[in-house]
Amino acid sequence: MHIAVAGNIGSGKTTLTGMLAKHFGWEAMYESVENNPYLASFYEDMQRWSFNIQVYFLNSRFRQVIELRKKKKDVIQDRTIYEDAYIFAPNLHDMQLMPTRDFENYTSLFELMAQFLEYPDLLIYLKADIPTLVAQINKRGREYENTIRIDYLQHLNEKYEQWISNYPGKLLVIDVNTIKFAERAEDFGVVIEKINAELFGLFK
Repeated sequence: MHIAVAGNIGSGKTTLTGMLAKHFGWEAMYESVENNPYLASFYEDMQRWSFNIQVYFLNSRFRQVIELRKKKKDVIQDRTIYEDAYIFAPNLHDMQLMPTRDFENYTSLFELMAQFLEYPDLLIYLKADIPTLVAQINKRGREYENTIRIDYLQHLNEKYEQWISNYPGKLLVIDVNTIKFAERAEDFGVVIEKINAELFGLFK
């Protein structure tokens, strides 16, 4: 099986990915953050580095897709290639932080890759409002994230809601404003029950 966790910056994707991998015995595939050579530069000057970072993520995520195909294990993935293409890149373009010619170039590259893609067996979307995102971003204390703009997060949230409302695959929405799975064991238990219901038809 291919399970994926989607959500805005600071929604708890990496934390939940690790917790679910441990609970179910799935192999975790994480987003390339710490080794990303563009991330710090991007948050300092989004307009200058928007195309570079999106191509980096697209390349990294497509490599994960190829790796997934080779594995004969159940895998849980921290963020999907669809979020790069349908949320982050269009958001940068809409905010005039990515020139149209770069966005069209990026979109053309994704459309070529999309011929080889399949939706996950289950997408878990972590829904969070801006105060929750900001609190969790501050809590993890990554220095390069100190310059993230609130309007940038808000626009991303709007893109996520639009994408999720039309998502064609199997979907589970977790409201992390109220379900604090990283802090309360009973809340993590709720998440487990919901996943079991979607994947195995249990506890419905």
